[in-house]
Amino acid sequence: MDRYQPIDCNYYDRLEAWATMRVPCLLVFLDENGVQQELSARIGDLYTLDKAEYLLTDNGLVIRLDKLLSVNGVPLPGTC
Repeated sequence: MDRYQPIDCNYYDRLEAWATMRVPCLLVFLDENGVQQELSARIGDLYTLDKAEYLLTDNGLVIRLDKLLSVNGVPLPGTC
């Protein structure tokens, strides 16, 4: 697995807010094969495991935060 690249702290705070408010989110991310995917789901939890941060959706999908491209149309800093 490639090395985890921490995401912007302000963006993490935004993810926490969406999770707390249970806002339905459109998640755009790269899957384990590097293919862009889209998913509509609520953020169930944010957690750290082995020095990497993850997002758990309400339907059980786990996404490593540095694989996110955008959430609700808001791109992660440093992504295009």
